[in-house]
Amino acid sequence: MTDMRIAGGTVLLGADGLVATDITIREGMIDALDGGGSGLTLDAAGLLVLPGIVDLHGDAFERQMQPRPGVNFPVPLALADTEAQLLANGITTAYHGVTLSWEPGLRSATAWRALLDALDAGRWTCDMRVHLRWEAYNLDALDMALGDMEAGRVHLLAFNDHTPSILRKLDDPIEGAKYAGRAGMKMPAFQALADRIAARAGEVPAAQQRIAAAARAAGMPMASHDDDTIEARTHFRSLGARICEFPMAETVGREAVRQGDNVIMGSPNVVRGGSHLGWASAAVMAEAGVCTVLTSDYYYPAMAQAAFILAERGVFDLARAWTLISENPARAAGLTDRGTIAVGKRADLVLIDPGTRRIAATVAGGRIAHLSAGARLAG
Repeated sequence: MTDMRIAGGTVLLGADGLVATDITIREGMIDALDGGGSGLTLDAAGLLVLPGIVDLHGDAFERQMQPRPGVNFPVPLALADTEAQLLANGITTAYHGVTLSWEPGLRSATAWRALLDALDAGRWTCDMRVHLRWEAYNLDALDMALGDMEAGRVHLLAFNDHTPSILRKLDDPIEGAKYAGRAGMKMPAFQALADRIAARAGEVPAAQQRIAAAARAAGMPMASHDDDTIEARTHFRSLGARICEFPMAETVGREAVRQGDNVIMGSPNVVRGGSHLGWASAAVMAEAGVCTVLTSDYYYPAMAQAAFILAERGVFDLARAWTLISENPARAAGLTDRGTIAVGKRADLVLIDPGTRRIAATVAGGRIAHLSAGARLAG
């Protein structure tokens, strides 16, 4: 691995804020600050040097796998394109939110296995991990999920339950057709499948207990998704889920934080000025100390932009806003080797032009992973 020096930039150094200093990288790690060094030099004059972004929940990769309903592409090709997008947007650690559902098609057990196999087979620069979005009614796939967790192929478990919502939407022909199309089925067949799945509601609590126990045994972080009440959050916390992912009401998020949980919301919510579903504002909740982590959700470019937008709003400075996409998610996931710029940490860095907010370069694990036109290198 080539040693490297990042020179002349303004570096975010935790509590010290933005400091003019150089960074020396050796063997993929930050070796020194404001020191010398041999090897390649990346000229960061006029640029901000910030910790690499840690994305705990991103499912935009699904659009590379299936850009249109029923139109599928090879998973290795989809993941290669996804990795390029991640690195171009400064994301150096990505938890792919892979939904393991009873639905055929994009979120099926077959798609799950293909994605995990492709991740295992590839050589990736971005640290791409698996965030298992476990659909509560997917009882037939429980043993498979448990096996993959035991094998170390899963890195974060989230409790999902979209089945009641799907069942309600099937009454609308237009909305129902979206789900049937994603599954590659005709509407009557999909309706019959959904009805069979719903009939097993009584088996769901025991399955949740079983998969939670496996995650606890593995020391795996857990999240609950779309908590709509404080009671729901309390239940999942009792299972060991200390991450509250996309709470549907601000009161739920406030109670989660009061109990010491992390609260995840989506960066697109900040960039667009509000939730596309009409739920709580991520920017307002972050400023109130309720949202502690921002994720890409469904749009990778939103993460870096959200931090700058929060800083512009005036409650946060950029240093504090950036912790929502670097230090805080790393801590929530138990990743102690990244999220900040310090000696001994992984050399995961993003260089940004503060005027244009354009990402000039991304360094992942000490390797130059993305370099935009105009970025300056010296041998």
